[in-house]
Amino acid sequence: MSHHSTSFGGHIPLSMRQSILCAGLGAVLWFFAALLIQWLGPMGVFEGYWRLVLYGLVIPGTAPFIWLIAKVAGLARHQIGVGVSVATMIAVLLDGVALAWLPDLYGGDSERTAAAGAVILWGAGVGMAIAWLLNRAD
Repeated sequence: MSHHSTSFGGHIPLSMRQSILCAGLGAVLWFFAALLIQWLGPMGVFEGYWRLVLYGLVIPGTAPFIWLIAKVAGLARHQIGVGVSVATMIAVLLDGVALAWLPDLYGGDSERTAAAGAVILWGAGVGMAIAWLLNRAD
């Protein structure tokens, strides 16, 4: 694995620009996911059969965002896993802050907040899995 001379701290195979774009996209995508969950929560998507449907739909619903991150950040195939990891890191950090200090963002009551946090964690794992499957040597 080669490290670009402009890589962020010389530790990851992304340029500073790619790192910033991936981090920014992680924040934007987290925000839209949080708003979507806030909107869907009152419809009962965290209960019974609908929870299973929601978790199932996260899989095909996440794939376009992996493509978006790769395209916007200009990631090569061997950078997809790292780039999506950066985006996911930011999203999970924001989710942790929101769950602790802004639980009303997810619906207010503790049961809905826990269910929302769980589906966001599921989505993060799904995104990482898709990125891992797509990551290839150039």
